[in-house]
Amino acid sequence: MLDIKIIRDQTDTVRQRLAAKKAEALLDPILDLDRERRRLQTEVDQWKNQRNVVSKEIGARKKAGEDISAIQAEMRSLGDQIATADQQIRDLEERFSDLLLRLPNLPHASTPVGTDSSENVVVRTHGEPRAFPFTPKPHWDVGNRLGFFDLERGAKIAGAGFPLFTGVGARMERALISFMLDIHTTRHGYKEVAPPILVNAASMTGTGQLPKMKEDMYYIGADDLYLAPTAEVPVTNIYRDEVLSGPLPVYLTAYTPCFRREAGAAGRDTRGIIRVHQFDKVELVKFVEPSTSYTELEALVGNAEVILQELGLTYRVLQLCSGDLSFAAAKCYDIELWAPGQNGWLEVSSCSNFEDFQARRANIRYRDANGKTAFVHTLNGSGVALARLVVAILENYQQEDGSVLVPPALVPYMGGVDRLTPVA
Repeated sequence: MLDIKIIRDQTDTVRQRLAAKKAEALLDPILDLDRERRRLQTEVDQWKNQRNVVSKEIGARKKAGEDISAIQAEMRSLGDQIATADQQIRDLEERFSDLLLRLPNLPHASTPVGTDSSENVVVRTHGEPRAFPFTPKPHWDVGNRLGFFDLERGAKIAGAGFPLFTGVGARMERALISFMLDIHTTRHGYKEVAPPILVNAASMTGTGQLPKMKEDMYYIGADDLYLAPTAEVPVTNIYRDEVLSGPLPVYLTAYTPCFRREAGAAGRDTRGIIRVHQFDKVELVKFVEPSTSYTELEALVGNAEVILQELGLTYRVLQLCSGDLSFAAAKCYDIELWAPGQNGWLEVSSCSNFEDFQARRANIRYRDANGKTAFVHTLNGSGVALARLVVAILENYQQEDGSVLVPPALVPYMGGVDRLTPVA
């Protein structure tokens, strides 16, 4: 949520930065409602002050034996007027709050202005795509031969986009999760947490999924709960409506399954496990002082990169332009893996700085050096997401005989298995 004081005092700047996210049309209705509610509140405060003054006069006049019926009638009328105006203010506040929640975060000054993903900027590339002596197969062909997953039975159980991992596939999912959590907790200083995967509307609103992205979420109406679209939601909301008592920064990591309807992506990447409705992910979340948040963002990206480096995968880091930036992010980097079976890049991590946007929505604060409370800056990133990580491993490590080598760093987590061989 944006600070209304900044919107009032720096309207032209805010309008310009919102235009970079194609959201400037939302600004004027918010300013109009803000002016109207402030005007009406000032008027009501004056009426209430008048009523208080006259109420004291009524007591004095009554003691003096004066006829106060006329002034009492006037005050009853004023009271009705105040009650009507108070309800109008509540209605204005509700409309104002709803519009403010729909206003996206402002892009940071270092975010390149652009229309869509075609204008994202490649920051760096790590490694070179493997040269194959044969035509690499897509992961669904490789995985089927290995008995890695059974997508047809997964669809039978829950529908398309809900993969069933079997045998070595299930084992590799578990191995990758443990591998990533171990690196982030032992090398990068994150504390592991295991949060609920069902979250309430307040939590979804706090991190920015609601109200804008409601149709992309899985909702359990009977309990008024949502399946977590990412561990970012429950982990960030651990400190909702709190003042952090300890020193900053606070680093947390968590594994959760994630659930997304992706209503706007129907028909895209339907084969295999590139675009699914349920997937596993290890998430990284930071709560930091505002002065350090952009240094912390670069470190966060580096933490995610270490996972891919350890697994020997080729990847690139992109800085997102304003038109491709998420609703809540001020600055974001995407990490994409090279997938030879797709002959293209697959996003496996997004690392974002939200500045105080989420903290204002979720009311997460800390005490600064002077003991005053202020909103923290929140950051999060995938560290990293499956199943696209699995796609990259299957496609990059496939061999001509149909087997797949296990990345050396993952072998201890696979019980010493260093090669996956076809089952038939």
